[in-house]
Amino acid sequence: MASLNLKNIKKVYPHSGGDRKKAKKGAPEKKTNLQITDEGVVAVQEFSLDIQDKEFIVLVGPSGCGKSTTLRMVAGLEEISGGELYIDGALMNNVEPKDRDIAMVFQSYALYPNMTVYENMAFPLKLKKTPKEEIDRRVKEAAEILDITQYLDRKPKALSGGQRQRVAIGRAIVREPKVLLMDEPLSNLDAKLRNQMRAEIIKLRQRINTTFMYVTHDQTEAMTLGDRIVIMKDGFIQQIGTPQEVYDHPANLFVAGFIGTPQMNLFDAKLVKDKDQYLVEVGTLRVALSEEKQKALMAKNVTPQDITLGVRPSHIILSSETNAIAAKVDVSEMMGSEIHLHANAGGKDVVIIVPTLDISGNHWETFGHGASIYFTFGGNVCHVFDKDGKNLEA
Repeated sequence: MASLNLKNIKKVYPHSGGDRKKAKKGAPEKKTNLQITDEGVVAVQEFSLDIQDKEFIVLVGPSGCGKSTTLRMVAGLEEISGGELYIDGALMNNVEPKDRDIAMVFQSYALYPNMTVYENMAFPLKLKKTPKEEIDRRVKEAAEILDITQYLDRKPKALSGGQRQRVAIGRAIVREPKVLLMDEPLSNLDAKLRNQMRAEIIKLRQRINTTFMYVTHDQTEAMTLGDRIVIMKDGFIQQIGTPQEVYDHPANLFVAGFIGTPQMNLFDAKLVKDKDQYLVEVGTLRVALSEEKQKALMAKNVTPQDITLGVRPSHIILSSETNAIAAKVDVSEMMGSEIHLHANAGGKDVVIIVPTLDISGNHWETFGHGASIYFTFGGNVCHVFDKDGKNLEA
Protein backbone atom coordinates (compact mmCIF):
# COMPACT_ATOMS: atom_id res chain seq x y z
CA MET A 1 0.00 0.00 0.00
CA ALA A 2 2.28 2.71 -1.28
CA SER A 3 2.88 5.20 -4.03
CA LEU A 4 6.22 5.18 -5.87
CA ASN A 5 7.86 8.12 -7.59
CA LEU A 6 10.88 7.54 -9.81
CA LYS A 7 12.45 10.82 -10.92
CA ASN A 8 15.07 10.70 -13.67
CA ILE A 9 16.45 7.40 -12.38
CA LYS A 10 19.70 6.39 -14.04
CA LYS A 11 21.96 3.35 -13.80
CA VAL A 12 25.57 3.42 -15.00
CA TYR A 13 27.85 0.41 -14.64
CA PRO A 14 31.51 1.50 -14.29
CA HIS A 15 33.92 0.47 -17.03
CA SER A 16 35.80 -2.77 -16.72
CA GLY A 17 39.02 -3.53 -18.57
CA GLY A 18 39.01 -2.47 -22.21
CA ASP A 19 35.61 -0.78 -22.10
CA ARG A 20 37.14 2.47 -20.86
CA LYS A 21 39.52 2.63 -23.84
CA LYS A 22 36.64 2.04 -26.26
CA ALA A 23 34.53 4.91 -24.90
CA LYS A 24 35.20 7.96 -27.04
CA LYS A 25 35.82 11.04 -25.02
CA GLY A 26 32.84 13.41 -25.09
CA ALA A 27 30.87 11.26 -27.58
CA PRO A 28 28.97 8.12 -26.58
CA GLU A 29 29.13 5.02 -28.73
CA LYS A 30 26.80 2.04 -29.00
CA LYS A 31 27.58 -1.49 -27.89
CA THR A 32 25.09 -4.30 -27.33
CA ASN A 33 22.34 -1.65 -27.67
CA LEU A 34 23.51 0.18 -24.52
CA GLN A 35 25.27 3.51 -24.45
CA ILE A 36 28.93 3.64 -23.45
CA THR A 37 30.24 6.92 -22.07
CA ASP A 38 33.36 7.98 -20.19
CA GLU A 39 31.35 7.37 -17.04
CA GLY A 40 30.53 3.75 -17.92
CA VAL A 41 27.86 1.60 -19.57
CA VAL A 42 24.46 3.29 -19.23
CA ALA A 43 21.81 0.61 -18.58
CA VAL A 44 18.87 2.88 -17.62
CA GLN A 45 18.41 6.47 -18.81
CA GLU A 46 16.21 9.17 -17.28
CA PHE A 47 13.48 6.81 -16.06
CA SER A 48 10.60 8.85 -14.63
CA LEU A 49 7.34 7.26 -13.47
CA ASP A 50 4.67 8.00 -10.85
CA ILE A 51 2.95 4.85 -9.55
CA GLN A 52 -0.25 5.23 -7.57
CA ASP A 53 -1.16 3.31 -4.44
CA LYS A 54 -2.36 -0.26 -5.31
CA GLU A 55 -1.61 0.22 -9.02
CA PHE A 56 -0.28 -2.72 -11.08
CA ILE A 57 2.56 -1.47 -13.30
CA VAL A 58 4.27 -3.73 -15.85
CA LEU A 59 7.71 -3.01 -17.30
CA VAL A 60 8.03 -4.75 -20.66
CA GLY A 61 10.65 -4.85 -23.38
CA PRO A 62 13.27 -7.06 -25.05
CA SER A 63 16.17 -8.61 -23.15
CA GLY A 64 18.75 -6.03 -22.10
CA CYS A 65 16.40 -3.03 -22.22
CA GLY A 66 16.92 -2.15 -18.52
CA LYS A 67 13.61 -3.30 -17.03
CA SER A 68 15.07 -5.74 -14.46
CA THR A 69 17.80 -3.24 -13.56
CA THR A 70 15.08 -0.66 -12.85
CA LEU A 71 13.23 -3.13 -10.63
CA ARG A 72 16.42 -3.98 -8.74
CA MET A 73 17.10 -0.29 -8.11
CA VAL A 74 13.61 0.03 -6.59
CA ALA A 75 14.36 -3.01 -4.42
CA GLY A 76 17.72 -1.62 -3.34
CA LEU A 77 19.66 -4.51 -4.90
CA GLU A 78 21.31 -2.11 -7.37
CA GLU A 79 22.72 1.30 -6.45
CA ILE A 80 20.99 4.25 -8.13
CA SER A 81 23.55 6.20 -10.18
CA GLY A 82 21.37 9.27 -10.62
CA GLY A 83 17.87 10.55 -9.93
CA GLU A 84 15.60 10.00 -6.92
CA LEU A 85 13.34 7.18 -5.73
CA TYR A 86 10.49 7.98 -3.34
CA ILE A 87 8.19 5.51 -1.59
CA ASP A 88 5.20 7.20 0.04
CA GLY A 89 7.04 10.50 -0.27
CA ALA A 90 10.18 9.31 1.55
CA LEU A 91 13.51 9.40 -0.32
CA MET A 92 14.87 5.83 -0.59
CA ASN A 93 18.12 6.16 -2.56
CA ASN A 94 20.35 5.26 0.38
CA VAL A 95 17.90 3.16 2.43
CA GLU A 96 18.86 -0.51 2.92
CA PRO A 97 16.66 -3.07 1.08
CA LYS A 98 15.41 -4.56 4.36
CA ASP A 99 14.14 -1.15 5.47
CA ARG A 100 12.17 -0.32 2.29
CA ASP A 101 9.15 -2.53 3.15
CA ILE A 102 9.36 -4.18 -0.26
CA ALA A 103 9.12 -7.87 -1.19
CA MET A 104 10.48 -9.41 -4.37
CA VAL A 105 9.61 -12.57 -6.31
CA PHE A 106 12.36 -13.88 -8.58
CA GLN A 107 12.29 -15.92 -11.77
CA SER A 108 14.19 -18.77 -10.11
CA TYR A 109 11.81 -19.10 -7.06
CA ALA A 110 14.82 -18.92 -4.67
CA LEU A 111 13.28 -21.34 -2.14
CA TYR A 112 15.30 -23.03 0.60
CA PRO A 113 15.43 -26.74 -0.39
CA ASN A 114 15.93 -27.97 3.20
CA MET A 115 12.80 -26.18 4.51
CA THR A 116 9.15 -27.13 4.16
CA VAL A 117 6.72 -24.84 2.35
CA TYR A 118 5.50 -23.56 5.74
CA GLU A 119 9.07 -22.85 6.90
CA ASN A 120 9.95 -21.10 3.61
CA MET A 121 6.94 -18.81 3.93
CA ALA A 122 7.51 -18.17 7.63
CA PHE A 123 11.24 -17.44 7.29
CA PRO A 124 11.10 -13.65 6.58
CA LEU A 125 8.70 -13.19 9.51
CA LYS A 126 11.01 -15.13 11.85
CA LEU A 127 13.87 -12.83 10.87
CA LYS A 128 11.72 -9.88 11.96
CA LYS A 129 10.99 -11.69 15.25
CA THR A 130 7.24 -11.71 14.56
CA PRO A 131 5.23 -13.52 17.29
CA LYS A 132 4.65 -17.21 16.56
CA GLU A 133 0.85 -16.92 16.53
CA GLU A 134 1.02 -14.03 14.03
CA ILE A 135 3.40 -16.02 11.79
CA ASP A 136 1.01 -18.97 11.80
CA ARG A 137 -1.97 -16.77 10.96
CA ARG A 138 -0.24 -15.00 8.08
CA VAL A 139 1.26 -18.16 6.55
CA LYS A 140 -2.05 -20.04 6.62
CA GLU A 141 -3.93 -17.04 5.25
CA ALA A 142 -1.46 -16.65 2.36
CA ALA A 143 -1.54 -20.41 1.70
CA GLU A 144 -5.33 -20.29 1.45
CA ILE A 145 -5.25 -17.32 -0.96
CA LEU A 146 -2.76 -19.19 -3.18
CA ASP A 147 -4.42 -22.61 -2.77
CA ILE A 148 -1.29 -24.30 -1.40
CA THR A 149 -2.54 -25.21 2.10
CA GLN A 150 -2.23 -28.93 1.27
CA TYR A 151 1.49 -28.49 0.48
CA LEU A 152 2.61 -26.74 3.68
CA ASP A 153 4.43 -29.85 5.01
CA ARG A 154 6.20 -30.65 1.74
CA LYS A 155 9.71 -29.72 0.62
CA PRO A 156 10.15 -27.69 -2.60
CA LYS A 157 11.54 -30.69 -4.52
CA ALA A 158 8.14 -32.41 -4.16
CA LEU A 159 6.33 -29.52 -5.90
CA SER A 160 5.76 -28.63 -9.55
CA GLY A 161 7.11 -25.40 -11.04
CA GLY A 162 3.77 -23.64 -10.68
CA GLN A 163 3.42 -24.74 -7.05
CA ARG A 164 6.95 -23.54 -6.25
CA GLN A 165 6.18 -20.16 -7.76
CA ARG A 166 3.06 -19.90 -5.60
CA VAL A 167 5.20 -20.62 -2.55
CA ALA A 168 7.65 -17.88 -3.60
CA ILE A 169 4.74 -15.46 -3.99
CA GLY A 170 3.33 -16.61 -0.63
CA ARG A 171 6.67 -15.95 1.08
CA ALA A 172 6.56 -12.40 -0.33
CA ILE A 173 2.96 -11.56 0.63
CA VAL A 174 3.15 -12.85 4.24
CA ARG A 175 5.33 -9.82 4.93
CA GLU A 176 2.39 -7.59 3.89
CA PRO A 177 4.81 -5.33 1.98
CA LYS A 178 3.95 -1.87 0.72
CA VAL A 179 5.28 -2.84 -2.72
CA LEU A 180 5.51 -6.28 -4.34
CA LEU A 181 8.15 -6.56 -7.07
CA MET A 182 8.04 -9.48 -9.52
CA ASP A 183 10.91 -10.18 -11.92
CA GLU A 184 9.74 -12.45 -14.76
CA PRO A 185 8.12 -14.88 -12.29
CA LEU A 186 6.42 -17.02 -14.95
CA SER A 187 9.18 -17.38 -17.54
CA ASN A 188 10.29 -20.82 -16.24
CA LEU A 189 6.79 -22.29 -16.63
CA ASP A 190 5.28 -24.00 -19.67
CA ALA A 191 2.59 -22.22 -21.70
CA LYS A 192 -0.40 -23.85 -19.95
CA LEU A 193 0.99 -23.13 -16.47
CA ARG A 194 1.81 -19.55 -17.45
CA ASN A 195 -1.81 -18.98 -18.43
CA GLN A 196 -3.01 -20.44 -15.12
CA MET A 197 -0.53 -18.42 -13.06
CA ARG A 198 -1.47 -15.20 -14.86
CA ALA A 199 -5.05 -15.76 -13.75
CA GLU A 200 -3.82 -16.51 -10.20
CA ILE A 201 -1.84 -13.25 -10.07
CA ILE A 202 -4.92 -11.30 -11.20
CA LYS A 203 -6.95 -12.94 -8.41
CA LEU A 204 -4.15 -12.30 -5.92
CA ARG A 205 -4.06 -8.63 -6.86
CA GLN A 206 -7.78 -8.37 -6.04
CA ARG A 207 -7.28 -9.89 -2.59
CA ILE A 208 -4.23 -8.06 -1.23
CA ASN A 209 -3.77 -4.30 -0.80
CA THR A 210 -0.35 -3.91 -2.37
CA THR A 211 1.26 -1.89 -5.14
CA PHE A 212 2.67 -4.18 -7.85
CA MET A 213 5.66 -3.61 -10.11
CA TYR A 214 6.06 -6.49 -12.56
CA VAL A 215 8.81 -7.14 -15.13
CA THR A 216 8.35 -9.32 -18.21
CA HIS A 217 9.49 -9.65 -21.81
CA ASP A 218 6.15 -11.29 -22.68
CA GLN A 219 3.71 -8.76 -24.10
CA THR A 220 0.73 -11.07 -23.41
CA GLU A 221 1.53 -10.92 -19.68
CA ALA A 222 1.91 -7.14 -19.91
CA MET A 223 -1.41 -6.68 -21.71
CA THR A 224 -3.42 -8.96 -19.38
CA LEU A 225 -1.92 -7.96 -16.02
CA GLY A 226 -1.06 -4.27 -16.11
CA ASP A 227 -3.17 -1.25 -15.24
CA ARG A 228 -0.46 0.59 -17.15
CA ILE A 229 2.44 -0.66 -19.24
CA VAL A 230 5.91 0.88 -19.45
CA ILE A 231 7.57 -0.17 -22.71
CA MET A 232 11.38 0.07 -22.66
CA LYS A 233 14.17 -0.16 -25.22
CA ASP A 234 17.92 0.35 -24.72
CA GLY A 235 17.42 1.86 -21.26
CA PHE A 236 14.85 4.43 -22.39
CA ILE A 237 11.08 4.54 -21.85
CA GLN A 238 9.35 4.39 -25.23
CA GLN A 239 5.74 4.77 -24.04
CA ILE A 240 3.62 4.62 -20.88
CA GLY A 241 -0.11 3.89 -21.09
CA THR A 242 -2.94 1.47 -20.48
CA PRO A 243 -2.82 -1.77 -22.50
CA GLN A 244 -5.55 -0.42 -24.80
CA GLU A 245 -3.76 2.92 -25.29
CA VAL A 246 -0.45 1.40 -26.34
CA TYR A 247 -2.24 -1.05 -28.65
CA ASP A 248 -4.49 1.55 -30.29
CA HIS A 249 -2.03 4.48 -30.30
CA PRO A 250 1.60 3.25 -30.38
CA ALA A 251 3.98 6.19 -29.95
CA ASN A 252 6.53 4.90 -32.45
CA LEU A 253 7.45 2.01 -34.73
CA PHE A 254 9.18 0.09 -31.94
CA VAL A 255 6.05 0.04 -29.78
CA ALA A 256 3.88 -0.74 -32.82
CA GLY A 257 6.03 -3.77 -33.65
CA PHE A 258 6.46 -4.95 -30.06
CA ILE A 259 2.82 -4.83 -28.93
CA GLY A 260 0.38 -7.09 -30.77
CA THR A 261 0.54 -10.69 -32.02
CA PRO A 262 1.12 -11.29 -34.89
CA GLN A 263 3.25 -8.21 -35.42
CA MET A 264 1.84 -5.11 -37.13
CA ASN A 265 2.29 -5.02 -40.92
CA LEU A 266 4.40 -2.09 -42.16
CA PHE A 267 4.18 -0.61 -45.66
CA ASP A 268 6.16 2.08 -47.49
CA ALA A 269 3.46 4.63 -48.28
CA LYS A 270 2.67 8.28 -48.90
CA LEU A 271 0.57 10.65 -46.84
CA VAL A 272 -1.23 12.96 -49.27
CA LYS A 273 -3.69 15.80 -48.87
CA ASP A 274 -6.64 16.27 -51.20
CA LYS A 275 -8.27 19.60 -50.40
CA ASP A 276 -8.96 19.31 -46.65
CA GLN A 277 -8.68 15.53 -46.46
CA TYR A 278 -5.69 13.32 -45.63
CA LEU A 279 -5.28 10.05 -47.53
CA VAL A 280 -2.66 7.31 -47.53
CA GLU A 281 -1.37 5.76 -50.75
CA VAL A 282 0.11 2.26 -50.91
CA GLY A 283 0.86 1.45 -54.52
CA THR A 284 -2.41 2.05 -56.41
CA LEU A 285 -4.54 1.87 -53.22
CA ARG A 286 -5.80 5.18 -51.82
CA VAL A 287 -7.53 5.20 -48.44
CA ALA A 288 -9.03 8.25 -46.72
CA LEU A 289 -8.17 8.38 -43.02
CA SER A 290 -10.92 8.37 -40.39
CA GLU A 291 -12.35 11.59 -38.99
CA GLU A 292 -10.48 11.12 -35.69
CA LYS A 293 -7.15 10.72 -37.50
CA GLN A 294 -7.94 13.65 -39.82
CA LYS A 295 -8.45 15.90 -36.79
CA ALA A 296 -5.22 14.75 -35.11
CA LEU A 297 -3.14 15.41 -38.25
CA MET A 298 -4.90 18.74 -38.94
CA ALA A 299 -4.24 19.91 -35.37
CA LYS A 300 -0.52 19.34 -35.90
CA ASN A 301 -0.61 20.72 -39.44
CA VAL A 302 1.18 17.61 -40.74
CA THR A 303 2.51 18.07 -44.27
CA PRO A 304 2.23 15.45 -47.05
CA GLN A 305 5.27 13.17 -46.94
CA ASP A 306 6.67 9.67 -47.36
CA ILE A 307 5.54 7.56 -44.41
CA THR A 308 5.59 4.09 -42.93
CA LEU A 309 2.02 2.85 -42.71
CA GLY A 310 1.11 0.31 -40.04
CA VAL A 311 -1.93 -2.00 -40.21
CA ARG A 312 -2.54 -4.89 -37.81
CA PRO A 313 -3.12 -8.35 -39.36
CA SER A 314 -6.63 -8.58 -37.89
CA HIS A 315 -7.58 -5.25 -39.55
CA ILE A 316 -6.78 -6.32 -43.12
CA ILE A 317 -9.75 -7.32 -45.28
CA LEU A 318 -9.68 -9.69 -48.26
CA SER A 319 -11.15 -7.95 -51.27
CA SER A 320 -11.73 -8.09 -55.02
CA GLU A 321 -9.20 -6.74 -57.54
CA THR A 322 -10.77 -3.27 -57.64
CA ASN A 323 -8.77 -0.70 -55.62
CA ALA A 324 -6.88 -3.34 -53.64
CA ILE A 325 -3.32 -4.62 -53.13
CA ALA A 326 -2.36 -7.83 -54.92
CA ALA A 327 -0.43 -10.53 -53.04
CA LYS A 328 0.61 -14.17 -53.33
CA VAL A 329 0.13 -16.59 -50.44
CA ASP A 330 3.36 -18.15 -49.13
CA VAL A 331 2.03 -19.99 -46.07
CA SER A 332 -1.47 -20.62 -44.73
CA GLU A 333 -1.71 -21.49 -41.02
CA MET A 334 -4.96 -22.99 -39.76
CA MET A 335 -5.44 -21.77 -36.17
CA GLY A 336 -8.94 -23.20 -35.57
CA SER A 337 -11.20 -20.15 -35.42
CA GLU A 338 -8.99 -18.20 -37.84
CA ILE A 339 -6.44 -18.59 -40.63
CA HIS A 340 -3.13 -16.73 -40.63
CA LEU A 341 -2.06 -15.97 -44.17
CA HIS A 342 1.58 -15.11 -44.79
CA ALA A 343 1.68 -13.41 -48.17
CA ASN A 344 4.06 -11.49 -50.39
CA ALA A 345 2.85 -8.11 -51.66
CA GLY A 346 5.33 -6.41 -53.96
CA GLY A 347 8.30 -7.92 -52.13
CA LYS A 348 6.88 -7.14 -48.67
CA ASP A 349 5.85 -9.89 -46.22
CA VAL A 350 2.28 -9.36 -45.03
CA VAL A 351 0.33 -11.29 -42.38
CA ILE A 352 -3.46 -11.37 -42.72
CA ILE A 353 -5.84 -12.90 -40.17
CA VAL A 354 -8.95 -14.36 -41.80
CA PRO A 355 -11.83 -15.85 -39.73
CA THR A 356 -12.41 -19.53 -40.54
CA LEU A 357 -16.07 -18.73 -41.31
CA ASP A 358 -17.24 -15.81 -43.44
CA ILE A 359 -20.13 -13.52 -42.42
CA SER A 360 -22.63 -15.99 -43.89
CA GLY A 361 -21.31 -18.81 -41.72
CA ASN A 362 -19.62 -20.57 -44.66
CA HIS A 363 -16.04 -21.82 -44.58
CA TRP A 364 -13.54 -19.73 -46.47
CA GLU A 365 -11.95 -21.37 -49.48
CA THR A 366 -8.55 -22.87 -48.80
CA PHE A 367 -5.50 -20.71 -49.51
CA GLY A 368 -2.74 -22.82 -51.02
CA HIS A 369 0.84 -21.82 -51.67
CA GLY A 370 0.96 -19.33 -54.55
CA ALA A 371 -2.75 -18.46 -54.41
CA SER A 372 -3.53 -14.95 -55.63
CA ILE A 373 -5.36 -12.71 -53.17
CA TYR A 374 -6.27 -9.02 -52.91
CA PHE A 375 -6.59 -7.05 -49.71
CA THR A 376 -7.48 -3.63 -48.40
CA PHE A 377 -8.12 -1.87 -45.05
CA GLY A 378 -10.14 0.99 -43.61
CA GLY A 379 -8.88 4.48 -42.80
CA ASN A 380 -9.79 3.99 -39.13
CA VAL A 381 -7.17 1.25 -38.59
CA CYS A 382 -4.18 2.97 -40.24
CA HIS A 383 -1.18 3.98 -38.10
CA VAL A 384 0.86 6.76 -39.70
CA PHE A 385 4.57 7.00 -38.84
CA ASP A 386 7.16 9.40 -40.23
CA LYS A 387 10.42 8.02 -41.61
CA ASP A 388 12.09 8.50 -38.21
CA GLY A 389 9.51 6.13 -36.70
CA LYS A 390 7.40 8.63 -34.76
CA ASN A 391 3.60 8.36 -34.82
CA LEU A 392 2.39 11.49 -36.62
CA GLU A 393 -0.96 11.40 -34.79
CA ALA A 394 0.56 11.25 -31.30
